[in-house]
Amino acid sequence: MEKIMSITIWVLLFILGSCIYSFLNVIIYRAPKKMNFIKGRSICPACGHTLKAWDLVPVLSYMALRGKCRYCKEKIGIRDTLIEIAGGIIAVICAWHFQDAPIEGVVVFAFISILMVVTWTDIDTMEIPDGCHIAIAVLAVISFIISAAILHGANEYTVTGVKLASRIIGMLCISMPMLIMALALPGAFGGGDIKLMMAGGLFLGWKLTVVAAVLALLTGGLWGILLLITKKKGRKEHFAFGPFLCAGMALAIFFGEALVGWYMGFLQF
Repeated sequence: MEKIMSITIWVLLFILGSCIYSFLNVIIYRAPKKMNFIKGRSICPACGHTLKAWDLVPVLSYMALRGKCRYCKEKIGIRDTLIEIAGGIIAVICAWHFQDAPIEGVVVFAFISILMVVTWTDIDTMEIPDGCHIAIAVLAVISFIISAAILHGANEYTVTGVKLASRIIGMLCISMPMLIMALALPGAFGGGDIKLMMAGGLFLGWKLTVVAAVLALLTGGLWGILLLITKKKGRKEHFAFGPFLCAGMALAIFFGEALVGWYMGFLQF
């Protein structure tokens, strides 16, 4: 009986995460177009038909309709469904990883959710909305308040346990070098990337921010090399770097402490 209850809880968490990320799909689609993402019914982008509730069930509707609009039979891209699946997986991972600190799990889930919006908006438009930076900064303040009020004993690698000094240093330690590089080499980094690392640093603290930046530079650099080799981008053409920064920050939350420990051990060796 307990096993059934446990499985049921994890399934419900997956469904909840999928539903939340289904709404994020609306933000990703509408916000760049200056459309209201709170009000207004969803429509098929091909035929403009207003979609019913049963057309919008995360994951299941796409599978039931076999990836096509119920009304015009136009093929529907799978990206939104993959984002919904990612939302369910992320919700489960956060709940499992932070099962001893559920408040922190909720905070981290919210942070990664904002990063998901940043990622796909940057891919679609090559821009990062200021609203995302503000949302991350607000979340950083909330996590600090939680730390001050509840989690006095949390270690510095947990986002709700990061001290104020670490947050302030984190806000500047990567964003300032990026700004200097952008001024010295126009186009090196976009303003949205710089503000993203400023807000993200305030949330993560300086240690995890450095880890995030290193991961982003490694993966982004490899991606840039791949684009050059395949001739999909020229030497002077830009690609969205925000997704790599977002991935670096998300990975730093779960693996940052282990990576820092491995690196320090490697230096000692």
